[in-house]
Amino acid sequence: MTPVGTELADRVLGGWLGRIAGNMLGKPVEQGDHWTRDRIDRYLRRASALPLTDYLPAPAGDGPGEEFRLRPEWQRCVRGRIHGSVRDDDVDYAILGLHLLETHGFSFSTEQLGDLWLLRLPYLQTFTAERAAYRNLAQGLKPPLTATYENPYQEWIGALIRADIYGWTCPGLPHRAASLARRDAVLSHTGNGVYGAMWAAALISAAFTAATVRDALDTALTVIPASSRLARTVRRVLALHETRMTWEDTLTTVSEETAGLGWIHSVPNAAVLTAGLLYGDGDFTRTVTLTVRGGLDTDSNGATAGSVAGVLCGAAAVPAQWKDPLEDTVRSAVFGFDGVGISELATRTVALAEARTAA
Repeated sequence: MTPVGTELADRVLGGWLGRIAGNMLGKPVEQGDHWTRDRIDRYLRRASALPLTDYLPAPAGDGPGEEFRLRPEWQRCVRGRIHGSVRDDDVDYAILGLHLLETHGFSFSTEQLGDLWLLRLPYLQTFTAERAAYRNLAQGLKPPLTATYENPYQEWIGALIRADIYGWTCPGLPHRAASLARRDAVLSHTGNGVYGAMWAAALISAAFTAATVRDALDTALTVIPASSRLARTVRRVLALHETRMTWEDTLTTVSEETAGLGWIHSVPNAAVLTAGLLYGDGDFTRTVTLTVRGGLDTDSNGATAGSVAGVLCGAAAVPAQWKDPLEDTVRSAVFGFDGVGISELATRTVALAEARTAA
């Protein structure tokens, strides 16, 4: 049964908290060609922080050094130094999606989404496929040409990170969530880039009603072509997990099979995310920490894993070390939203979900 009332509000707030906390956890090591899985764990061992149960520790000694050089934002993302969230596109797009649904409703068009990007989102806060699509929009191109013209990033992870809002507002309706995510994704992506968004939206939607995280993952696979590389890779992780292979060996196997795609492509990142969810087995802390330790696009994967885990357990069950430092405050580049409260975003999201149900 789809949750309603207080339970729905707790699950949606859990999703928002999980996305933001997972993003903050992964942000200092978001550089997949440098911050490999092995290097992340060596950094954590050096700081006596394994098993990881909190945000990343600050660098030991005078500074991180070249081998363990963190992203410039690290000082506002490590444990003991967090006072509200740091601005990031992984959160900006969730906020923009909320504004899209509030402005145009669930019948929004891809063209209306593009107009909202130009109106509310700064160009220099977009990256890869989104920046290519933004440039194309500014030059007067229309979807789906915005996704294909001079855009070599069409199957990267950008559309996947925009999908949460469709899952949160369609609890227990994964096919509906996937349809909305597809309408969003085709502005900037094609192929596995679009499938990644549909899969993530369905996964989050299914988490509201699924008995286990495995059930949610199985449901999410039903919304994308079974022959797609993304679906085949997710199924591969599921199969390896069933053999009781370790998390480390599962990721090693799949990384070899997806080598050459790059650290921002949707397919290898979906594998890292799937492994983190499976081996995390519904535990919020274990899910987000394993996912970020998996490497690649750490902040994006941490955000989506946190969203799924937060929906599964609800905000009340998200451990305090993850949510308290966020101080119910979001920094955002989306015009008109900087400094908004996480609880306000969640309340507005619940209102959309309930309005869709009542319609």
